[in-house]
Amino acid sequence: MINHNNLKQIRAKAMLSKAELARKAEVSVLTITRVEQGKGCRMDTQRKIIQALGLKITEKDKVFPD
Repeated sequence: MINHNNLKQIRAKAMLSKAELARKAEVSVLTITRVEQGKGCRMDTQRKIIQALGLKITEKDKVFPD
C-alpha cells in the first residue's frame, strides 16, 4: 500500500539529510527512506518525524495528508 506524503519535500526544504532527520526523530534512516517512498508507518513514527521537523502535531496534514 502506497501512502502519499510530503516528507521528502519538507525535509529538503528544511535542508536536512535523511540521517539528520532520522537522528532527530530517533528512528532509522531506513525508516525515513521507506516513509519517503510512501510505505506506511505507525502513528508513533509519524509523531516523531513531525516533531523532528519542528512542526506541531496539529500540522500533521502538511507532512501526512489523509
